[in-house]
Amino acid sequence: MVQKLSPTAKRAKAIRDKKAAMTPDRRNKKAENQRKRRAATKAGKSVKGKDYDHKDRKFKTVKANRGNDGQGTKREGKKKYFTKSTMKKTSKSRNKSTRYKTKRTSGKMG
Repeated sequence: MVQKLSPTAKRAKAIRDKKAAMTPDRRNKKAENQRKRRAATKAGKSVKGKDYDHKDRKFKTVKANRGNDGQGTKREGKKKYFTKSTMKKTSKSRNKSTRYKTKRTSGKMG
């Protein structure tokens, strides 16, 4: 769905989007996605209409790959994603269920 923007806002958005797409993090994810798609296609898997989910490390439909699997995007951040370089650094801690930290409150009310 195309946003209804004024010409000035459209230009500003294009600049913001380009800047976001060119960050090292986004470029690494794009390169990883391309490698995975090529490998999957070569292995005979159908990836048409699917995107690679960098957090779950599998191909999902575009619809399913939005909004942090129904959890919303507030809790989602860079620390939650693993790339080749971060997997090596955090391989020991990945098995722990500390993916989402929650605030702990004391038992007192009021």
